[in-house]
Amino acid sequence: MMIADMNRLEQAARVSMSGFQDAETPPPLRPIHPSLRLGAIALLAALALTAAWQLS
Repeated sequence: MMIADMNRLEQAARVSMSGFQDAETPPPLRPIHPSLRLGAIALLAALALTAAWQLS
């Protein structure tokens, strides 16, 4: 296979994949509620403190 053929195949694949991705655009993500975000941060902090306490 010639390099020019490979370049054409790669370009065709990019064009076909870009059309495929445009057809399946994901729905927009909802913003996370502030209290849920705070709870997630508190949970991660508790896990980090527990791991540090277990390692010391």
